[in-house]
Parts: sequence; C-alpha cells; structure tokens
Amino acid sequence: WAYRWSRQVQRHPWRFALGGLAVLLALCVPVLSLRLGTSDAGNDPTSLTTRRAYDLLSKGFGPGFNGPLVVAAELPGPASQPVVQDLRGRVARISGVAGVTPVQLSPSGDAAVITVYPSTAPQDARTADLVQHLRDIVVPNSIRGTGVVVKIGGNTASGIDLASFLAQRLPWFIGAVLVMSFLLLMVVFRSLVVPLKAAVMNLLSIGAAYGIVVAVFQWGWFGSIVGINKSGPIDSFVPMMLFAVLFGLSMDYEVFLLSRVREEYVRTGDNAVAVADGLAATARVITAAAAIMISVFLAFVLGDTRVIKLFGLGLASAIFIDATLIRLLLVPATMELLGDANWWLPRRLDRALPDLDVEGAHVVDTPDVEALEAEPAGAPG
Repeated sequence: WAYRWSRQVQRHPWRFALGGLAVLLALCVPVLSLRLGTSDAGNDPTSLTTRRAYDLLSKGFGPGFNGPLVVAAELPGPASQPVVQDLRGRVARISGVAGVTPVQLSPSGDAAVITVYPSTAPQDARTADLVQHLRDIVVPNSIRGTGVVVKIGGNTASGIDLASFLAQRLPWFIGAVLVMSFLLLMVVFRSLVVPLKAAVMNLLSIGAAYGIVVAVFQWGWFGSIVGINKSGPIDSFVPMMLFAVLFGLSMDYEVFLLSRVREEYVRTGDNAVAVADGLAATARVITAAAAIMISVFLAFVLGDTRVIKLFGLGLASAIFIDATLIRLLLVPATMELLGDANWWLPRRLDRALPDLDVEGAHVVDTPDVEALEAEPAGAPG
C-alpha cells in the first residue's frame, strides 16, 4: 500500500504538498499566542483538596490572594525607613493592587518587607504586567537617589521570571539543535537540500503540536475531553522539553526513511523510484513504531496532573502528525518536486566532508568463489 500511495502522491505533488502544508500551518496558528507561565493548585482537578482550598481562598479574599508578591528592601540605615513607607503608599494606589500589608522592619532597621496582593490571579497576564510595572516604573521612581535597594519576589514573581528567562533562550536552543542536525544529515546523505527540508518539516510538525497544546490547555478548546476544566498558560519548561523529545523521535523516523531512499537512489539513479521504494520499505515499521508511541503518550492524558496531560497530548499529537502528514504526504511530494536536486552537493564541499558511507554505497569487489573453485589448479592466477 505504501508504494501505491507514494505513486499517487507523486502524480499530483503540488496538490498534496500544498494541502499538507496548509493543514500544518493552520495547526501552528495558536503558537502565535503562546504564553508561558507556571501551573499551581488552581489547575488541579476539583476533586482534590488543594483545588478546593485554592478556590475558597480566591472566593473569600480575591484571586490574587493565592499569589502574593514580596517586596523586599535593603536600607542603608534607619533614616531610610520613610522611603519604604512612601513606596508602600505608591504601590497601594496602583491599579491592579488589591491590598498591601504594613511595612515589616527587621530588628536592626536595615531591611523591610511588604506583601502585595494583586487583584488578578497568579496565572493572569495582568499579574505579569503588574510585576513588570512595579519593577520598571514604581520602584525606581520611589527609591531614586536614596540608597535603598528593592527587589520583588515571591512564587508568582519567580514563575514570571522563569518564563521570561526560558522564552528568551528557547530560540537559541532550537537554533543550535537545528544547525547540528543539519550538519550531521548533510554529511550522512551528501546533500544540502535533504537536511534543510528535514529541519523545516520537523519544525512544522513540532509547531503543529505546540499549536494543539495551546488550543487545548491555554484557550480551553476541547479541554473537557482531556479532563481540563480551567485553562491557563503553558508551563515554561514544557516547550523546551517537548522540542528535545520530539525532535529526537522525528529525526529517528527521518533518518530511517531517507537512508532507504538514499540507498535506492545510489543504486538506480532514479529519484522517483527511490522515493517510492524507500517509503514502501519503511512505512510499516514507521507506522507501527508511531502507533506504539502514540498509545503510550495518550495514556498520560488519563492522569490527573496538568503537566503530565500536557506532555502526553503534545507528544502524541506530534508523532501522529509526523508519521502521517510529514512522512506519508510532504516527504514524497516535496522529493518528487525537487527531483535530483534533493541530492545536490557542491563538489568542493563534497570533497571536504568526511565520508561516513552509512548507506553502503561503495561496494567492495569480492572474488568469485565459485569461479575460483572451478579454475584448474595449474591455471595462472
């Protein structure tokens, strides 16, 4: 069936390539609104006491009571205490602040602490805006030239800082992995186009999985199906972990398929036949492996923990997309459109790269044993 399917795709490559690309891009759209954060007890199932306590506190004291901000000040001396009192008054008047505790001074008078209760929940985007506003405007304007040093912390602020830190470094992490995989595939397959195409397709499949995760866990679409009754931001460490796992699995399928295609191309020199034969030889194994992994990861969705559900749905979605839209649709379609250009590599670069010969393209001549046995003993060698 895989051979017939590949031939069907190769007869209409533009139609299948554009159709598959449109579906992937549509699934990637929610990623544009990705917001990183930290899960808390408010994301627990309503059957747990932690969630019921969280809801009772929110109902009785306001949503921000579950995520207070700690404003800590280091004072050069007791004479600076009025600066902290003034800071407290300014913070209390800010929109988005529900309440502020009195200033608590250390016995020595060189440190002070203020607890600030936002009017919004810890996972609300407005809470992150409030923390940024306090750090960038309110605190600097209140302590300028006084020698007082003020820091804003607490669990909520720490979660916001972690999300910002990881969001800034995620592109570098993804870029480094893509560059290294491109170089390795270039050496293995002796091509510039194949590794570039593999990197783009892997990004599309992982982006589509991110989009599904955002739509379900952040937007709340079909959340009840996977047991999510409250939407919220995506845990800040999840995109990096998902990318690491999914890229490894995706590249595993990619190398397995393209190695077989490369072997056929080296043997026949016909790109179309090589793609069809390579897909036919590997489709069953890839499909079986993907089915096993999807079943395992979907089992994670049955758990109670939101992060585990998120991982399970993201991994299962990406593997399903990779084994269907990518391997069975976009790979044969794009390789048919590119033709022999799939295997283009400048001669100078080809000579400079090490020859790993993983496809067994270089056949070593071996003596014909039967001919040697049939040859008379006295015959010249």
